[in-house]
Amino acid sequence: MHPMLNIAIRAARSAGSVITRGFENRSDLTISVKGSQDYVTKVDQDAEQAIIEKIQQSYPDHSFMGEESGIIKGDETFKWIIDPLDGTTNFIKGIPHFCVSIALLYKGRLDQAVIFDPIRGDLFTASKGQGAQLNGFRIRVNNKKDVSDTILCTAFPFKDKSSFNQYMESFTPIFHSCGDVRRTGSAALDLAYVAAGKFDGYWESGLKPWDMAAGELIVRESGGLVTDFSGGNDPIDKGQIVAGNPRVVQHLVKHLK
Repeated sequence: MHPMLNIAIRAARSAGSVITRGFENRSDLTISVKGSQDYVTKVDQDAEQAIIEKIQQSYPDHSFMGEESGIIKGDETFKWIIDPLDGTTNFIKGIPHFCVSIALLYKGRLDQAVIFDPIRGDLFTASKGQGAQLNGFRIRVNNKKDVSDTILCTAFPFKDKSSFNQYMESFTPIFHSCGDVRRTGSAALDLAYVAAGKFDGYWESGLKPWDMAAGELIVRESGGLVTDFSGGNDPIDKGQIVAGNPRVVQHLVKHLK
């Protein structure tokens, strides 16, 4: 195992401990509103701090981009992208579907990734060029060729509901052409599920780097294809992502362009 991936796993588990304690005591949560349907709790903040502290113990000079902490300047050769609790609304409501997401950029390219579900204990990992794993076992995206038999996943534009009608223009033909569609509330975990073959494809827009950085690498290392809505290679820069096997991605992009 790559030493930096090992540190990322330790950091994710440390954050997971903070999250599970908070989940058991949700009546004591301190909840703040960052924007429309955009919440943050002290658990988010404490979990992110636990991640940063664990990584800095081994790599004090590295830089960070965290959902809660923002930018922490350092050696830009190594930049950690952190979402300490992806699925905060699920967490607040007591829905046990959320995760810790940690990715490492090396010279601007995704190099290491961890997504950890602290409730189920599922650990998704990937190192560039070394494949992806779930709890230590190799994972691959589903290779379904018949789109009509696929289970896809997405998210509605809940932060900007004015764009809902435009969203539905692409959603409707996708829905009618596939087997079914899910919406879970955690982009990072959705991408991890695509990598593990639990979902056959995924698409969403309006995302931040910390929502999808780790998931992008894990999908790619599981043999999947990841693009933006136009089929390009800039999902993080554009804030939109399509993931799955090449046939599924091609089908989704056709309707999303």
